[in-house]
Amino acid sequence: MGPVSGEPMPYQIEQGWLRPARIVPSPNFGPRPEGVAVDLLVIHNISLPPGEFGGDGVERLFTNCLDWDAHPFFAEIRGLEVSSHLLIRRCGQVLQFVNLLQRAWHAGLSSYAGRDNCNDFSVGIELEGTDDTAYTEAQYRELAAVTDCLLATYSSMSAQRIAGHCDIAPGRKTDPGPAFDWQRYRRLLG
Repeated sequence: MGPVSGEPMPYQIEQGWLRPARIVPSPNFGPRPEGVAVDLLVIHNISLPPGEFGGDGVERLFTNCLDWDAHPFFAEIRGLEVSSHLLIRRCGQVLQFVNLLQRAWHAGLSSYAGRDNCNDFSVGIELEGTDDTAYTEAQYRELAAVTDCLLATYSSMSAQRIAGHCDIAPGRKTDPGPAFDWQRYRRLLG
């Protein structure tokens, strides 16, 4: 099953960990505010260096191990401390950096439905990609399977509460970009 077979992985969440995602612990997280329900899913994209896929740049960034001198672009983000709950690589592999019970640092200055600080009440999923590069079938398949698992786990979350980073930080962020096919993704949801 999974990326090789063309069938999505059967996901489940155990104490905030998505199984069978590969766990890569990030130090970039904090506690969610007490009593705040997780009710928003935010979809992003990322590639490091920009437009290059398959390397370990994202993992290194999210774990504060990026060699800032390894690529000219890295000077622009030197010292950045960010994370996301999950990353879906182009092959469909899912990595988890932050426990879903914790607050990942993925949204930055943001607002959704009149509420600021989306990190407090959201799950962030990064897709390995760029705004203008088509996402892969494996990514859509795994994203839909992970989303279905999240929707089944968090009763406060619904398919209507899924947004792009561009939606919660308009004018500041553009991802997942025009290359992301929202209709295709929503058709795959259970």
